[in-house]
Amino acid sequence: MGKRITVDPITRIEGHLRIDVEVDGGKVSNSWSSGQMFRGIEEILKGRDPRDAWIFTQRFCGVCTTVHAIASVRAVENALGVEIPINAQYIRNVIIAAHAMHDHIVHFYHLSALDWVDVVSALKADPAKASALAESLSPWPRNSKREMEAVQAKLKSFVAGGQLGIFTNGYWGHPAMRLSPEVNLLAVAHYLQALEYQQKANKVVAILGSKTPNIQNLAVGGVANAINLDNQAALNMEKLYMIKDLLDEVAGFIQQVYLPDVAAVGAMYAEWLGYGAGVTNYLAVPDMPLDSKGTQFDLPGGTIMGGDLSTLKLIDSFQEPYFRDNVTESIAHAWYDGDWDKHPWDEDTVPKYTDFDAEKKYSWVKAPRFGGKPMQVGPLAQVLVGYAAGHPIIKKYADQVLTTAGAIAKAKLGPGVLHSTLGRHAARAIRCATFSELALKHWGLLAANIGKGDHTIFTPFTFPAGEQRGFGFHEAPRGVLSHWVVIRDGKIANYQAVVPSTWNAGPRDEKGQKGPYEASLVGNPVADAEKPLEVLRTIHSFDPCLACAIHTVDVEGNELSRVKTLA
Repeated sequence: MGKRITVDPITRIEGHLRIDVEVDGGKVSNSWSSGQMFRGIEEILKGRDPRDAWIFTQRFCGVCTTVHAIASVRAVENALGVEIPINAQYIRNVIIAAHAMHDHIVHFYHLSALDWVDVVSALKADPAKASALAESLSPWPRNSKREMEAVQAKLKSFVAGGQLGIFTNGYWGHPAMRLSPEVNLLAVAHYLQALEYQQKANKVVAILGSKTPNIQNLAVGGVANAINLDNQAALNMEKLYMIKDLLDEVAGFIQQVYLPDVAAVGAMYAEWLGYGAGVTNYLAVPDMPLDSKGTQFDLPGGTIMGGDLSTLKLIDSFQEPYFRDNVTESIAHAWYDGDWDKHPWDEDTVPKYTDFDAEKKYSWVKAPRFGGKPMQVGPLAQVLVGYAAGHPIIKKYADQVLTTAGAIAKAKLGPGVLHSTLGRHAARAIRCATFSELALKHWGLLAANIGKGDHTIFTPFTFPAGEQRGFGFHEAPRGVLSHWVVIRDGKIANYQAVVPSTWNAGPRDEKGQKGPYEASLVGNPVADAEKPLEVLRTIHSFDPCLACAIHTVDVEGNELSRVKTLA
């Protein structure tokens, strides 16, 4: 038996996640993923008015609030058979796109880039060479020598003052760090610029959602954004063009900075295109609806099995039986009462904590399955589905990333390399660039429809007697999110949320099948068991989010986490 490493908590994520791995001969031979927090909002919702559920479900997470609001109203609308006005679809779609761009930018630069970028190394860089490299990759105007010099000077002042701040505890000088000082300097410059552009994307969410996080503009049946071009308090032309200006700025950063940065990092760590595949069954759902019924979409969804793009089976509507009938969750290794495997409508959420036992129960996260199989969800799933379906925007940006990375690495790269740790980063950038176009398209559709005189934003409805069951899905930044509701006589009888990080972070099921996190770690190298950077690289590539409202902050500098290595 090799060394047992426990990393608890995994940092630079939302929520508390523990990862255990066994390392033999410098490689991971086994792994366990454990969500360390209980989520009980499902129980809080019982007996409440279904129209209020979306307000509560946003509190599942302290960051991804918007996505739960969207999935929740869709679930109730599905149960009641409510069609929403096309203006409401477009407004929701612009919010979805803006939130996704904000989320993807933050994930790459601020949550995961420091797994690949040695910040301290940037102090040794030649700013002129860093600028020349950047300008060879894109026309971004903020790649000048002067900009690089300013960033390096700022970094030097941090170091001289002993105030590295968020950069303090990185694994600087780790043997797995491979970028040149110039690339590291470029990455730090873009890290700082990304702070500005993620904020611009989030402003769009705030303008349309009234605030963020926890948007306030949704309603079962539509949205609450009154449209009146002559009223300063309503959605008018001034606000619409403010949104467009922000979307244009964010699109420029994504297409000219984020996309080439990911391609460059991927090329310079080419060996990581061979690590981290894990589960290669993929699940994505369609989104950005183009009609009131949810039968036409600008983003495709479907399943791919065994990494074979020819197995693509599309999911075509918000009423899709293929999706509705195949989702189950297992609690065989989760801290709940029982050992069942059930459809979400038939589940309960009864906690029963029994300590961490790798052979029995070891996580608060359930284990979702699709047709009995573990599925990887997230941007990689949607990009592969889109690539297989011939989606023109996804295919354009996927080919661009593969071509750019291939030119730097001096190798021909096909979509097969996306089944990897770095492939997930590439797919997230591809999806983000796709949204940079679709956000502006749906803004244009909304403006044109308003211009025709259509100001409708809500469809009235009534609750019928008896029982209704509904489900709502949304392709959130981290992947497939679905809410499932059972309504009896106008009140919630049962409510379950099957979230992206449940699909990916879930433990083994009753058959012993590993979840995607667990499977992706097996075979990964570990150069230094005391500093398991490679474990963080693969886990961060999924962008974990577990009950995000909890934070570990200690301003006194006391120890909050420790890596344990057991012989």
